[in-house]
Amino acid sequence: MANNSTSEVNHGQLPKTSSRCLTESVTAVHDFEVASYRLLDGIGVNKHVCSSKFSVAGFEWLIIFYPDGWTGDYAGYASAFLQHVTQGKDAQYVRTKITLNMLEKDGKAQITAFDEVDHVFSGTNKYRGYTKFIEKPKLKSLSQANNGYLIIRCVLTVVKESRTEVKRNTVVVPQSNLQDQLCQMWKDGQGADVTFSVGGQLFKAHRCLLAARSLVFKAELFGPMKEKETQCIKIDDIDPEIFEALLHFIYTDSILVDEHYKESKPAKLQHLVVASDRYGLDRLKVMCESKLSECIDVETVATTLVLAEQHDCKDLKEACVEFMAPRNVLQAAMATDGFKHLVASCPLVMKELLDMVSRSG
Repeated sequence: MANNSTSEVNHGQLPKTSSRCLTESVTAVHDFEVASYRLLDGIGVNKHVCSSKFSVAGFEWLIIFYPDGWTGDYAGYASAFLQHVTQGKDAQYVRTKITLNMLEKDGKAQITAFDEVDHVFSGTNKYRGYTKFIEKPKLKSLSQANNGYLIIRCVLTVVKESRTEVKRNTVVVPQSNLQDQLCQMWKDGQGADVTFSVGGQLFKAHRCLLAARSLVFKAELFGPMKEKETQCIKIDDIDPEIFEALLHFIYTDSILVDEHYKESKPAKLQHLVVASDRYGLDRLKVMCESKLSECIDVETVATTLVLAEQHDCKDLKEACVEFMAPRNVLQAAMATDGFKHLVASCPLVMKELLDMVSRSG
């Protein structure tokens, strides 16, 4: 006869196993930039242009744009679709979540407002999009306001096959807060052993950290021509706020963002490119290039191009030249003071630019 006490099981002392179902996804954004829309207007019904292929979760995709509509039934609209172009058995069934919308040239203001949709792509179902993507009169008006430049943005999430795995007890390691600690050490001035005088402002810092991050600082602080350790080092030809941003990067590996300077953001980034080049901070230089390429406009493109040429920023130079390639954009840029600076400073770049425009017709 069983002992009744054994029926009272203490589950806390039993061996415990567990499993979990995991459904993973991969999300990516692809911007298809449509320049000189006025040249595409009238291309004809069922005539399209398409993006380059892009890959998400191992599958290849295209954005297809019909400026005059997919068929005659939709001639009053422009049409746009996402196409799944991967071939083979692995492409027979792909679950996705999609948004497809048109944006203005800054990539921020959204022109259309289509919500996210779920769609399963297969060998016989390769397209998802909108026959009535945007009304043509509205598109023409917006194109004129944006110098013929528009963006079709696809946000694509590919949902992977679910899988089950054994769940193991794990120790959660907290994220590193080294950058925050170094930044606080810099702001507090704790252990600082060097002071810089920049435009009448004093900045305390740590010699070893500066030398570890910049070979230029290493030479200045520890090389044969090093500054005396007791001396306050004066730095000319750089604004205090730019030097502060430079130090912020050295301590945190990030760009200092000041919401009070949104209007002058391009100018601040341009000065920071010069400073990063001066002190051999290549990563900071590329980060500034990237941000500058995102905020190119008619007013700043010429000065940004001069900067790119003088400081060997090849990707930024290419972005500026591409931005000015449409004849109407170039004409608008030529009316700015920055363009006069470009002509005087970089005559060879001007020749490249004009040759490219003449070839494009």
